[in-house]
Amino acid sequence: MKRFLLPALLGLACMALPAMALPPVDVAIHADEGGFRDVRLSPTGEYLAVTIPSGDHTVFAVLRRDSRAVVGNFQFPKGVHVADFWWANAGRVLIAVAERFGSRDYPSATGELYAMNVDGGERGLLVGWRVALQPTGSRLLDQKREGGAVFAWPVDLLPDDDRHVLVSVSPFSREPQTRVERMNVYTGRRTQVASVPVTRASFLTDNTGAIRFANGARSDNLSQLYHRADDGAPWQLLNDERQSGVLQIPLGFADDNVTAYLQVSTPSGPDEVVALDTRSGERRVVARDTVADPRPIHRDGVGATVGVRFLSGKARTQFFDPQSGDANFHALLENAFPDSEVSVSSATRDGRLKLVLVASDIDPGSFYLFDSVSKQASFLLARQDRIDPAVMAHMRPVSLAARDGLPLHGYLTLPPGATPATRLPTVVVPHGGPFGIFDRWGFDADAQLLAAAGYAVLQVNFRGSGNYGRSFRQAGARQWGGTMQDDVTDATRWLVGQGIADPGRICIYGASYGAYAALMGVVREPDLYRCAAGYVGVYDLPKMRTEDGRVSRSMRTWSSEWVGTDQTALAAVSPNRLADRIKVPVLLAAGGEDEIAPIEHSRMMERALRGAGVPVETLYYPNEGHGFYKPENRRAYYTRLLAFLSTHLGGAAAAE
Repeated sequence: MKRFLLPALLGLACMALPAMALPPVDVAIHADEGGFRDVRLSPTGEYLAVTIPSGDHTVFAVLRRDSRAVVGNFQFPKGVHVADFWWANAGRVLIAVAERFGSRDYPSATGELYAMNVDGGERGLLVGWRVALQPTGSRLLDQKREGGAVFAWPVDLLPDDDRHVLVSVSPFSREPQTRVERMNVYTGRRTQVASVPVTRASFLTDNTGAIRFANGARSDNLSQLYHRADDGAPWQLLNDERQSGVLQIPLGFADDNVTAYLQVSTPSGPDEVVALDTRSGERRVVARDTVADPRPIHRDGVGATVGVRFLSGKARTQFFDPQSGDANFHALLENAFPDSEVSVSSATRDGRLKLVLVASDIDPGSFYLFDSVSKQASFLLARQDRIDPAVMAHMRPVSLAARDGLPLHGYLTLPPGATPATRLPTVVVPHGGPFGIFDRWGFDADAQLLAAAGYAVLQVNFRGSGNYGRSFRQAGARQWGGTMQDDVTDATRWLVGQGIADPGRICIYGASYGAYAALMGVVREPDLYRCAAGYVGVYDLPKMRTEDGRVSRSMRTWSSEWVGTDQTALAAVSPNRLADRIKVPVLLAAGGEDEIAPIEHSRMMERALRGAGVPVETLYYPNEGHGFYKPENRRAYYTRLLAFLSTHLGGAAAAE
């Protein structure tokens, strides 16, 4: 490469180039949700059940597969979303709902189960706290029998029984005792079939519907795993994390209903999959990746456990029997859709028709119908038909070492047409959570928006993130503003060292915990970043710690172990108390109805910045929550974000 003699002058010229060279960004394409989210094929293949995001709620609908005509729908009120849904039989759908107070909030299931026929008839709430509001019927009697509201979730759909499913049921209490009940999908009437000697339990059945595993925890949040031979056998404690120091999670059964697959943590590195012979107790490791934790693959989405998927870089699949029909089928799909992640979301009861989801870094997801007889796949629906994969930016996996040698993994998205060996204006985007959450290869709306504006986008899975083993996750405990922050810094410096990021044009931006990390980034590294943007963030850890402690004993335990207890130490890593160390402009955005990161955190941060003489811009919406729902507010936010970044990095702004 030719070297120039006037680097300072060239740098000033380059700062203005991206805004002139790149066209304005159509924010609506990236900010608006629209389209379909999840799609499931009915047991006979005649219908499609779909969820459609609609701002602050979700619309549920049933379509005819051949014509896409809507035959039935269910619209939920503000803040209520579809957490998941299942075909209870060929003519009736079961729907679990969640509350989500903002687009950046992780949905919290309410424990309510609704049902409706394909034509929208016989719809109603079968179980949940709102059932008490129903005027008459057996469901009200059930509610009175409970003596209060309960949380319910499907355990097994019992495909050979069209009128019943198995659900786990627990009262709303600080340490709920969970049980399994058989529920009528038409009346909601329930009868108990199993209980387990541990609180907050989840259950796993074998392929016949027999309840075989229960995994729960008490207020210390340490897992206890129970197993039994069949529905009539007593429970046996299989693993107590308090004594073993090992976390074991049941994934599912093989076709023989004898071999069970467990995800087992290791002293270092990712979790492994162990095949347990439930009769003899013999164990053998059947799958382990060198980087990432396993995620189960079930036949046709709900059947026997046949393999695992590793999200190390791009997704990689491994089947327990490489010569099986399941392995051959997935190989066929992966060959047909290269550079994509392929999964079967549902299938007809006879297995002939399978609904396949194909997604990638440039495609949010497209659904195809695969005919197992003709071996042909036909396009059905796109999640977001306004997204054109041909003009999206590719995401590539990156790896580096933190300053203490810990391996870190993340993703780099470059503007379309850019080469890695170019000093690019860069936005570093730490994810939210932070614990157990992780960035993965796939379509990321924020990364695409920023890349379209001309920025390189770096996302790193700092310690504490999920997917890389228990020890990696636990390494982030009590490291708010500490080594978790160092990992983000080290990844940023690594990108500069690779010649990809222009050291004079880097900003840091995040939402929720990512907003905290963005503000702590400019506290800790005042010369590394040119600006910082925090979206629905928390900035005062003592305040957050007090808020967490009011929820429950288990939440108080979690907060003590993962955030910390020393109020002085927490204050020392709270950005709003360190505003005098910030030397770069800041953008803050928040919603007045945010229950996860209350707007007062942003207002406190703003007051501290103004008091320290730091330039600060704000965007507050009183009727939004943890992330903005209303399309006009989302567009306004991303327009403001691009304008802020353009001012300080020189990238493109939003289109008028």
